[in-house]
Amino acid sequence: MAFEGLTEKLSAAFKRLRGKGRLTEADVKETMREVRMALLEADVSYKVVKDFVASVTERVTGSDVLESLTPAQQVIKIVNEELTKMMGGTNAKIAFANSGPTVIMMVGLQGAGKTTNGAKLAGYLKNRMGKRPLLAACDVYRPAAITQLQVVGEQLGIPVFAEGQIDPVQIARDALAHAKDHGFDTVLLDTAGRLHIDEQLMDELKNIKSAVHPNEILLVVDAMTGQDAVNAASAFDDALGIDGVVLTKLDGDARGGAALSIRAATGKPIKFVGTGEKLDMIELFHPDRMASRILGMGDMLSLIEKAEQSFDEKQAAKLEEKLRKNRFTLTDYLEQMQQLKNMGDLSQIAAMMPGQMGKQMQNAQIDEKLMARTEAIILSMTPQERENPGILNASRKRRIAAGCGQEVVAVNRLLKQFEMMQQLTKQLSKGKLPKGLGGLGGGGFGGGMGRMHGFGRRKRLK
Repeated sequence: MAFEGLTEKLSAAFKRLRGKGRLTEADVKETMREVRMALLEADVSYKVVKDFVASVTERVTGSDVLESLTPAQQVIKIVNEELTKMMGGTNAKIAFANSGPTVIMMVGLQGAGKTTNGAKLAGYLKNRMGKRPLLAACDVYRPAAITQLQVVGEQLGIPVFAEGQIDPVQIARDALAHAKDHGFDTVLLDTAGRLHIDEQLMDELKNIKSAVHPNEILLVVDAMTGQDAVNAASAFDDALGIDGVVLTKLDGDARGGAALSIRAATGKPIKFVGTGEKLDMIELFHPDRMASRILGMGDMLSLIEKAEQSFDEKQAAKLEEKLRKNRFTLTDYLEQMQQLKNMGDLSQIAAMMPGQMGKQMQNAQIDEKLMARTEAIILSMTPQERENPGILNASRKRRIAAGCGQEVVAVNRLLKQFEMMQQLTKQLSKGKLPKGLGGLGGGGFGGGMGRMHGFGRRKRLK
């Protein structure tokens, strides 16, 4: 999980402050020393760390903080504000064209995830912003680059413009003309990369830029390369003039130094972050929310947005009504299981949870094999059996087991678990369900649905 080590070290540093009624300058100096070491170990560049610590120290040593009744809270608040400022302050949006198609040029070194994340961004624009994007295959050198773009484009339902291995500048021109003729409002150019920055690469990118005048040039960099990502951002910006950064593999970098350094080192904002391998795992980068995560305070706004994307509002309202009346059926259970899967990796959800709640979920996993078996069993039932499991006698159970390739004992186990789930919903129906969480069975991630699906295989949720 991104920033895991940094979060633990900062939490330990601030914990020592909480026991103090008043802070002295010596306390501040010691805490800032620990913060400095934590940031350097997280692979944040030395200059960025130096400027950050100096700025925080100047604000913290003011009399308002040292004489405050809650000095530790004041220090954390200042650190939060300075972290947010370091990463850009507010989230930077894409500059869309006032007329005609918006051209977004994706650039970067080989291996950073340029092709995949260009497609992810196209999917984001289509599904979250209602755009009609076109992907253009301008990488004519890397083997199978065009095929790769076509495969991910097909998975996302986004057309790919390809003309084979001809001049990439001409492909970019033709793609823009095609977009204008066929009503596409956004064109994403997947350009070639190199293993290292060289003159030939930059000349080609400059020629494409001159030919189509992109509204956005987004540099894709791998968070796991640490300071190399920052160096690449500086080099591309000097040669090409980038508008922003897409930071990939943020979920795989426990240090997270690249995310903290890029804006401060280059002046260019991180606009999007890749948070996993799946094609929907891309998010707008919010500096304030990321600062909150780093300080162990969670990111409830992103969690709510993720839930809203995954759960159908009408279906959730319908389910909530059923839960209140204790009419939860196996059909409802199957629908909720499928929607819960859409929320993605539990480790990502854990990163959005504050404090101990996030730590408890950190090593939890969804047992996808168990979920698949459960789904197969329910789908082997008739609609009547799903609505009224009480009619399932021995003969019906044998038929269901045979239909899904399972043993009768697996069918009985599911029915027993479902009975437990019904008991839980009966208890919940007596109280008020949290709005928007009806789709989670009302029991949260560690509740009945969690236990039925094997959450917490490595660590039981409490």
